[in-house]
Amino acid sequence: MDRLVFTANTAMSEYRLDRQNITHELANVATTGFKKAFQVANRAVRVEGDGFDSRFLPRASTSPQIDLSEGSRQFTGRSLDVAFDNATVLGVQSDNGELAWTRRGDLSIDPEGFLRTGEGYLVLDESAAPFQVPLDFNNYEVAEDGVISFIDPEDPQGGSIAIGRLNMKDASETQLGRREDGLFKPLNNTEDGFDFEAGPNAASLTPGSLEGSNVNTVHTLVKFIDHTRSFEMQTKIIRDMKDNDTSGAAMMRLS
Repeated sequence: MDRLVFTANTAMSEYRLDRQNITHELANVATTGFKKAFQVANRAVRVEGDGFDSRFLPRASTSPQIDLSEGSRQFTGRSLDVAFDNATVLGVQSDNGELAWTRRGDLSIDPEGFLRTGEGYLVLDESAAPFQVPLDFNNYEVAEDGVISFIDPEDPQGGSIAIGRLNMKDASETQLGRREDGLFKPLNNTEDGFDFEAGPNAASLTPGSLEGSNVNTVHTLVKFIDHTRSFEMQTKIIRDMKDNDTSGAAMMRLS
C-alpha cells in the first residue's frame, strides 16, 4: 500500500515543474514577442536500494530551450513596431549591462534619443553599442534588414538618411534559453552576457507589425485542466489509501 502512496506523492511533487511552466505561459499569452519553452516530459525511474527493487517513481525532464516558432502577427502601421522573421532575435542591453536577446519589437525612443524595447531595455546596434537616433526628426523608418533611417523634412526629396543597423542575428542553429529577467541567452554558456555565432539565414524583420506570443491558448488551457485533474486523482489515491489503512487497523482491533 505504501508503494502506491509513495508513487502518488512523488508524482504530485514532480508535476510542479510542468504546472509552473503552464502558468507562466498562460500569464504571457498577450505579451508581445513572448516565446514558450519546450514542454516538460515525465519518465519512470527505477528506485535503487534494498527493498525498493520493484518501485518506480516519475521524474520530470525539463528543457530550458525556448521555442522560436513565430506567433501571430498584427499590423500596426507604426514606424517603430517591428516583427522579427523566422528565428531572428534582437540584441539588447540588460539592466546590469550584459548582452541579451529578445523578440520584442515594440520599440520607442527615450528623451536622450536611445532606442528601447517595450520593457525598457536598450536596443543595440550592429557594433553592440546602444542605438541612438537624432531627436531633431520623428519620421523614422525601419527596413527589413534592420537599417533605421530618417527623412530630412527640409529636404524630403533627398531620400532616406541611414542612422545605423539593428543588432539582429539568426538563431536557427543556436539553442536559446530564458534568463531570470525574461530575456534570452545562448545555452552553450552557463553564464549570462555571451554572444553567439549567427546562423546561415539572413536576419530580417517585418516593419509596421508586432508579433504576439506563440503560446496556443486553447492547447495550454487543456493541459492546465488535465494537470489539475491529475493532481486531484493523485490526492484521491492518497486519501483512499489512508481510509483503507484506518479501516484495516480498526478491523484488526476488533479481531
